[in-house]
Amino acid sequence: MILGLVLLGLLLFLWGRNLQAPIHVSNRAYDLLLSTLLSQRVPVVSVDRLESEHFRLLDAREYREFEVSHIGGATWVGYEDFTVDRLAGIDKQTPVAVYCSVGYRSERIAKRLRQQEYTNVVNVYGGIFEWVNTKRPIVTAGGAETQKIHAYSKFWGIWLKRGARIYD
Repeated sequence: MILGLVLLGLLLFLWGRNLQAPIHVSNRAYDLLLSTLLSQRVPVVSVDRLESEHFRLLDAREYREFEVSHIGGATWVGYEDFTVDRLAGIDKQTPVAVYCSVGYRSERIAKRLRQQEYTNVVNVYGGIFEWVNTKRPIVTAGGAETQKIHAYSKFWGIWLKRGARIYD
């Protein structure tokens, strides 16, 4: 609760400064959060560009989150138990976009992939939350379209403006 209040205070402070930084996601407050949360030590890609270019999608969330829903065609690689072995068969020059809920975990996995000499790796700015917020489809483990999305926690779930939030 205290962390949430501190984060909210930081966001209000930054918002009040009227920064002219480009907005990469559909919600300005969410964009401000991401600009402070992410180190951007790996290149980022917007969901618009993700949809218009050919990337191999990797989901860096926990398996339960992936089971609830994911971006169609994505491969689950995990976060806590991530291993590069899950990328077997993916050439190290293949364009790869890694996503998670908001981009924090995927940024770390993307960095690890770059350290393993994957040369064309980007982090999806705003993650699957931005994908859903901009009315793009998500699918279940069985491939059926769904509105359900794992919101990670009630704190992070506030950034989801669409979809049916699942927390378990």
